[in-house]
Amino acid sequence: MRTANATAAVVVAVPLALGGLASQSHAQSPSPSPSGTFGSGCSALSQKVSTVKDKVSEAAAAYPELSQLVSATVRAKLNGALDGKPDITVFAPNNQAFKNVTASQLASLLSNQGELKKVLTYHVVDKQITPNELSNGSFTTVEGSKLTTSGSGTDFKVNGKANIVCGNIKAANATIYVIDSVLQPPS
Repeated sequence: MRTANATAAVVVAVPLALGGLASQSHAQSPSPSPSGTFGSGCSALSQKVSTVKDKVSEAAAAYPELSQLVSATVRAKLNGALDGKPDITVFAPNNQAFKNVTASQLASLLSNQGELKKVLTYHVVDKQITPNELSNGSFTTVEGSKLTTSGSGTDFKVNGKANIVCGNIKAANATIYVIDSVLQPPS
């Protein structure tokens, strides 16, 4: 009886530990796009506070790893504008991304509201982007320039440089993809 119970526990635990990936094994693509939240960086985010009812600014504020982005968005006076847009996608630089910007570049950016707004709106696309669209995407940002996405499975890059470390986070008006670099719009 003990062996049967232990075997049953393993049969139940393995699919749960794999995050339900076993249910996707019937897909024909060798690396199907995820349908839920994905990425190695998701465990670093505290997802207990944000709910799908929250607008993008509140949702981002619920994640301590996005505190630098939230602070910059408030400084650029963009939080209300982003919350008022329906169905957007935000490529949200995490705190580590801001640490990778030199201190002088960051100070210059934070002291120039116009430039800060330009950089931040380059991270926003005026449509909800699904994981299926990330493999070979080209999107016009709210700032007006293009950004590209590439990859497969759960391994995606933005502009060939920034890794999506946690993706497909849902907010009331947005899909959030957390990235590990601050993107710069083309000059």
